[in-house]
Amino acid sequence: MIRFQNVTKRFGTFTAIDNLSLDIFEREFFALLGPSGCGKTTMMRMLGGFESPTEGRIELSGKDIVGVPPNKRAVNMMFQSYALFPHLSVWDNIAFGLRRDGRPKADVEARVAEMLKLTRLEKFARRKPHQISGGQRQRVALARSLAKAPKLLLLDEPLGALDKKLRQDTQFELMDIQEKTGTTFVIVTHDQEEAMTVASRVAVMDEGKLIQVATPDRIYESPENVYVADFIGDVNIIEGRATPEAGGEDDTYRIDWAEGETPLQATSATRFDPGQTCYLAIRPEKVTISAERPEGALNAVQGKVLDIAYLGNISTYHVELTSGTVIKAQTANTRRISRRSFTWEDPVWLSWTVTGGVLLAG
Repeated sequence: MIRFQNVTKRFGTFTAIDNLSLDIFEREFFALLGPSGCGKTTMMRMLGGFESPTEGRIELSGKDIVGVPPNKRAVNMMFQSYALFPHLSVWDNIAFGLRRDGRPKADVEARVAEMLKLTRLEKFARRKPHQISGGQRQRVALARSLAKAPKLLLLDEPLGALDKKLRQDTQFELMDIQEKTGTTFVIVTHDQEEAMTVASRVAVMDEGKLIQVATPDRIYESPENVYVADFIGDVNIIEGRATPEAGGEDDTYRIDWAEGETPLQATSATRFDPGQTCYLAIRPEKVTISAERPEGALNAVQGKVLDIAYLGNISTYHVELTSGTVIKAQTANTRRISRRSFTWEDPVWLSWTVTGGVLLAG
């Protein structure tokens, strides 16, 4: 549905988007994810018609939309601030765009009623924006954006103003509404958890470039480089030198990584030359913590508990190895806290499987 072809956007000497090509499909919930200043909002503004690319082409349903003004595109944008009219009721806010288009009164009333029902706001139709909660205001902005049945809805950090619990609830509401309406949603966020929850595909960006575009599970489990592994979720990254295992499987490597530490083992579909620098990325939940050295474990290191982060459902143990490296291990808190197995300064073993980590070239 959307095609960016070799799009570059410069502001003076600064390149915000650097020769970027990307396809977004119909009925998709697509997330642009990255740190502040990576170019994701610039991409969204170009889709909305508020900026034009310096070079390249942007297509919507096969038509070049560069130069088409915002009000002539089948696109709506929902801003972080919601931009509701404070003097208008919820009903009138939702009806605003429809009335401006000169729709018949009966059509406006039917469409507003449909949007109120979709966003569960029927009871609040006559209230003004200041008389409802932040989450309800967010739903009014969403209803107003969807009222004109755009082919594409752009959401710029739409849940940034909500508290954590409300944000999580609203994420599922957004997914539900997107599914019911069949509208293509493109969301800009720097909240990785949000992107992973709502999106069917995620584009991780940095400095105007696409670093990886994939489904949330692929981004998390199979990052293509250290940047993506480090940006998404919590991760341990161990730098070392890879050597193919003699007599082992083709894709098994020995990793020499710290003086005095036993070499590690990992598998990789990517070829590494003997002695090539590599980075082993291991998620903390893939690391097992135990008092004794686990039998038969190919990757086992010893250390002492340096810190414990108790997060209710999980605990993260920061374990310092003899080499000074700190590795994080996560355990689910299935028992009461008084029954916790390890505490500060305890000597422990950390272990993980050969396939538990991802071996990366950089």
